[in-house]
Amino acid sequence: MRIVLALLLISFSAFAEEKDKVDKSIEKAIAYLLKIQKNDGSIYDHKHPVTMTSLAIMAFAAAGHQPDDESKEGKSMRKALDFVLLEKHQDSNGYFGKADRSRMYGHGIITLMLSEMVGMGLDKKQDELIRKRLEKSIQLILWSQKQKNKNDKRQYGGWRYEPNSRDSDLSITVWQLMSLRASNDAGLAVPKEAIDDAVEYLKECYSSTRKNKRITNRKSAFGYTPGRSPAFAMAAAGMLAMQVCGQYDADETKGAADWLMSKKISYHEKFFFYGTYYFAQSMYQRGDKYAEHAKKQVELLLLKNQQPDGSWEPKNGEERNAGRSYATAMGVLSLCVTYHYLPIYQK
Repeated sequence: MRIVLALLLISFSAFAEEKDKVDKSIEKAIAYLLKIQKNDGSIYDHKHPVTMTSLAIMAFAAAGHQPDDESKEGKSMRKALDFVLLEKHQDSNGYFGKADRSRMYGHGIITLMLSEMVGMGLDKKQDELIRKRLEKSIQLILWSQKQKNKNDKRQYGGWRYEPNSRDSDLSITVWQLMSLRASNDAGLAVPKEAIDDAVEYLKECYSSTRKNKRITNRKSAFGYTPGRSPAFAMAAAGMLAMQVCGQYDADETKGAADWLMSKKISYHEKFFFYGTYYFAQSMYQRGDKYAEHAKKQVELLLLKNQQPDGSWEPKNGEERNAGRSYATAMGVLSLCVTYHYLPIYQK
């Protein structure tokens, strides 16, 4: 009995030590985001100020902070929200992607943040403004989806760079779907048809052979567009997109999870932070060995590569242009998946 108890204590101690390392990493990253906040409330270093500020707000919220907190983090979130909510950042059609040139990528990210902040504003006035901006933003997403040719299965149901784009890609589509799911959870009705059409597009992006509409090689994953080969970031993004659409047990979801289980990721991975964010979320939703596998890889890579000032520095060309504010916010969101503070992390 004493041996068993000793082993349990050792195991618990190791777990507590590892958790403490993760908590400290998150605290350092949040401190970095606080440090780079500008006087106007924005939090960014390179470009796309509204989008990057929105990612930072979600990072604060994922770490357990709220805008009505009297802490320095709470005050920072209030200023950041006020910056995002400025009227000049959303056009008359509800589009956020024009003002900071982030296009539909930014629009989806900003909309997701606003969806998560509904009811969390400092006061009634800020809450009402969040909801007002969000309602217009969601309508833009729904309108944009309908601009595709309904007879083109490889485009219909998804989203692309501009609201009026006639084609689609998985990378932009997943942000819109996360926004729709979060908005629906926040009480804004989303038509079932929009989700059903999106699911059909996602299935088109799954790289597999089919017979009578059934997958014949299940252990595969999603590509950037229909017909493209699977890649780490898109495999994880597609899997999460299926999950936020309620397709937790679809063959495509299961197949992507198995494909990702066999993938050893690197800090120099193409779109590392983008892919790791989706990887952490989607595998956590899958649970059991999948969640444990992702947790170990994500924590190992992020803790090992965090800078002394608490930031993360993106290494590949595509993400390097987004800056450290982007990488740091995404790093926090990846590490905080299991904390359950943001509703989007819950089933």
